[in-house]
Amino acid sequence: MRSALVIAQKPRLPWLCQVLQSNQSSRKLPFYWMTVTLFIPCFVDLCFPQVGISVIHILKRLGHRVRFASQVTCCGQPPFNAGFWKEARSIAARAIEILADAEVVVVPSGSCTATIKNFYPELFAGTPMEAVAGRLAGKTFEFADFLVNRLNVTDLGARFPARVTYHDGCHNLRELSRKQEPRTLLKCVRDLELIEMNEAETCCGFGGTFAVKFPAISTAMAEVKCVSATDSGAQYVVSTDSSCLMQIQGLLDRQRSPMRTIHLAEILARQG
Repeated sequence: MRSALVIAQKPRLPWLCQVLQSNQSSRKLPFYWMTVTLFIPCFVDLCFPQVGISVIHILKRLGHRVRFASQVTCCGQPPFNAGFWKEARSIAARAIEILADAEVVVVPSGSCTATIKNFYPELFAGTPMEAVAGRLAGKTFEFADFLVNRLNVTDLGARFPARVTYHDGCHNLRELSRKQEPRTLLKCVRDLELIEMNEAETCCGFGGTFAVKFPAISTAMAEVKCVSATDSGAQYVVSTDSSCLMQIQGLLDRQRSPMRTIHLAEILARQG
């Protein structure tokens, strides 16, 4: 866990800070205007920056001020899931201290949202940080959940002419109980056809360290997911977790499948 602790101390995301400092205009809508603090997952930062950029464009277009503290690093989920709670607590404490004063925290990932919202209160139970961890949990939202349930926004004027199928990431579905919100948003996208696959709720097999510890099982689970997605006839697999999409796209590529994966925010950011 030493390498994880070292990485977690390093400021990240220069690309995000550059986007926030741009002169992109915002449409001011004072009836639900607020300051939104982003928590960008490690996978988005390192591999899928376009997801974070899409979220910024959407929130600014809706008239919100978007804030990002460059000192924010990992949420601590990898060591927490691996059973290293002491190490996870030291990483999480840093995130809590930086995010404590946020008006609202939005995360384009069900897994990181679940860590902050569900597991931080458990991780810090009985410690001096229990109360502040609970307050942060109460104002942290997964991106689709934030749009639909906090802002009451479902139609963003997006257009995406393609057939898509949706993958329910385990944390968003099972820990956060969020199944309909992403679908509600997709159904409002112009020229998009949403096709449900049979195995929509089946795990993709990634599970972070699970894929490393049990690669054969992880691959077998991904094969079930990819067969179901392919059988749907869709052109794209959509989800709210870039880590799931990385797992699925990796196997699709090895199968030489033309199907592509795309994060929900990337679709919603595309204007008609």
